[in-house]
This record gives sequence, structure tokens and C-alpha cells, in this order.
Amino acid sequence: MTVDTAEDRFSPATWPAYLALLSSGELQRRVAQAYARLERCDLCARYCRVNRRQTLDGVACRTGERAVVHGYGPHCGEEDSLRGWNGSGTIFFSYCNLRCIYCQNWDVSQKGEGLEVTPETLARIMLDLQRQGCHNINLVTPSHVVPQILVATLLAAYRGLRLPLVYNTGGYDSPEALALLDGVVDIYMPDMKYGDSATAHRYSHVRGYWEANRAAVREMHRQVGDLTMDEHGLAQRGLLVRHLVLPGDLANTDKVLAFLAGEISTDTYLNLMDQYRPCYHAFEEPPLDRPLLPEEYERALRLAAQHGLHRLDRPRRVKEHFF
Repeated sequence: MTVDTAEDRFSPATWPAYLALLSSGELQRRVAQAYARLERCDLCARYCRVNRRQTLDGVACRTGERAVVHGYGPHCGEEDSLRGWNGSGTIFFSYCNLRCIYCQNWDVSQKGEGLEVTPETLARIMLDLQRQGCHNINLVTPSHVVPQILVATLLAAYRGLRLPLVYNTGGYDSPEALALLDGVVDIYMPDMKYGDSATAHRYSHVRGYWEANRAAVREMHRQVGDLTMDEHGLAQRGLLVRHLVLPGDLANTDKVLAFLAGEISTDTYLNLMDQYRPCYHAFEEPPLDRPLLPEEYERALRLAAQHGLHRLDRPRRVKEHFF
């Protein structure tokens, strides 16, 4: 693989979307708007309506004015189009607006292991990931820290940040938050965890997930369109959807894939994930107490093909099953 030069990497033709908002002053206005919304928080689909600048009482995400970061660094285990050869510059935020009983990172998402950081520190983290040669800034579990991300992006962009932002979310995002991110995020990577809200309520303890998730994915696609890549296969802009196939078809995979194909695009870049394993409280809830069976994943791949979803991450695996 021929690695691009610094001049190519940061040429105006490949600059991320947020630089246009920076030059117009709109990015600074978005920061002010986001912090105002934090005072009666509607920045995810839970709508806690709590002033997170003053209290954590009644705050589902248990995060106040400062973001909590568990860790960061180049991540080579992400999707092919994100990790490239130098890794995706991943920032893991602690806590989550979901309560998935099978979460594989429950010590981070539920216990909140990590350190509070100032916006200046978060900006320095972004710039450090750029210096390490990462291809993007991958914001993991970002829904509850949109204001903090926006101000850090503003500070880092003033200091030379030129990498695309990846919004790596559980998919329970509010339209208010997505409006703030319009023109800031280059690559949206939402989960579509379930095809119905009753299942989401039982296993992730949120209400109206299917309705909120569909609305969020529609808006994300409206903002950035289908995923586009450069000549090296690196993601530049667009929508990338993750769907974790669950044992016993608890995720209602067919319904999720039908929505993507019928209401978003058959060109949606999809990571149909087979790595489910029991964690956290999953052992108390059969069939989540067992790993995914090979035939369950093979069925999901067949459904994707039947719905015309042809842009699957790691396509060699699909080829082994179907061609």
C-alpha cells in the first residue's frame, strides 16, 4: 500500500466538513447552542431534561459538564474502511445512554471507568491521534457528550485538526443533537440494535428505541449520504451501519435490514456482526446466555443478500457463504 503524503492527506479537497463551519463562525455558534441544551438536556432520545451543568440527579448517562474518557489510541480492529493501515483514532467515552444487559464493555459503559477531561484535554487527544497517523477521529459512545465534542473539535480545528470525525453511536440519538452535528460529522456509524422497541426495552432498558433509531438513521443519511471512500478504500464521508446479530433472532434482523434497503439505500455500507458472546447479565436471560450459532449468522447474511444490501464489511466472508 502506498501511503499518502502529508500534503495529500490534508489538501483542501479532502478536508473534513467541520472546517467550513469553523471559517464561517457557525461551529462556535453550535458550541454555544449545545451547552445551552445541556441545561435542560435533550441530547439523546431519553430526554432527561436535567441541567447537567449543575447536577447528576436524574441524569441517565451519569455525565455532567465534562466528558469522561476511558482511553484513546489507534484502533486496528474497526471496519476495513476506517482502520486502514495506521488505525482509526478511537476515543472511548465512559458511560452510555443505553443499559444493554449483554454489554461487552460494561465496566466502561455502566461503571464509568475513566477520567474526567476538560475540552482542552479532549482537543489535545484529537491532535495526538492525528500526529500518530490515524485516519480519522472515532468518537465511541458520543451521544451524551455532544457539547464536549463540539467544543473540543473547535479548539482542535483552530490548532490544525484535519481528520474526519466518526460518530460511533448506539443509535439512540435525538434530532436536537443531530441538528447540532449537521456539517460537523463526516461519517456516522450508528448501531441498529433491534427491530422493535419492546425487545430494546427488555434488553437495553430504553423506550421507543426502534422509532428513535429509524429517525436518527434517516437524518444521518440525509446529512452525509451513502459512504464514499478514497482510492485507498478509506472512508471519507457517509453512513456506515452496524447490526449485531443476536441469538434467537432477538435483534429482529430481517426487519432492520428491510428498513435499510427500503427506506435508506441498498448501497448502505453495513457491518453485519457475528461476534456476540455472553457478558455482564446476559447469563440470566436465555437465549442471550449462549454464543451466536453459525447457522444464525448465515441466515443473517442470506437476508442481507435477499434485501440487496451488497456493501458488507469484510466482503470476503460473504463470498465464502454465497458465491
